[in-house]
Amino acid sequence: MCKISTGDLLREAVAEGTEMGKRAERTMKAGELVSDEVILGLVDEVLERPACTGGAVFDGFPRTVDQARGLEELLARRGESLDRVVVIEVPEDEVVRRLSGRRVCKKCGKLYHISFDPPRQEGICDACGGELVQRPDDQPETIMRRLAVYREETAPVRVHYAGATGVSAIDGDQPMDEVAAAIRRELATGDAEG
Repeated sequence: MCKISTGDLLREAVAEGTEMGKRAERTMKAGELVSDEVILGLVDEVLERPACTGGAVFDGFPRTVDQARGLEELLARRGESLDRVVVIEVPEDEVVRRLSGRRVCKKCGKLYHISFDPPRQEGICDACGGELVQRPDDQPETIMRRLAVYREETAPVRVHYAGATGVSAIDGDQPMDEVAAAIRRELATGDAEG
C-alpha cells in the first residue's frame, strides 16, 4: 500500500510544478488554506500511481467532515471505499511536548528531537554541521492553536466515521514500537467502535 500524507503531497506538487501544485502554491503564498478541491485533486492524482494499486493509507487526512465526504465521493467514483479508520490518541500536553521538542537543520533539513533523538552536540546537525532551529509551527503557542482547530474541525471526522466504517482507537502515549504493534493488531482483527 502507498502512504498518502496531504502535507507531503502539497510540498511534492509545488516542487514538481504540477497544475495542482501551482494552484496550491498560489494559495499558500497568499497565506490561505488550500481548498478541499485542490487537496482532493492531489489525492486523486496520487491514487492513479502504480504504487497505490494495492490500496493506500491516508496519514492525517481527511481533516474535516467535508474532506471526508469528498474522499468518499472520490473513492466511490473509483469503485473503492475506506476499509478502516485508525485514530492515535495522545494527551494534549504530550502533543505539545513532542512537537515543541522538534528541531530541524537549517542547512540540510535533517530532523531531531531534543528528548527522543537529540544531536550529539546541542544545536548542531550531526550530518552537516548546520544550525538546528525550532520551526515557527512547533512553538507551543502555535501548537495550542492547532489543537483548538483540531478539536473544532478534525475531531468531528471521528464521529462521521464511527457508524459506517468504524474507528479503531490506539493509545499513542506509549513507545513507538508498541503503537505500531497495536495498529497492526487492530488492522488484522478489524474490531472497532461503532
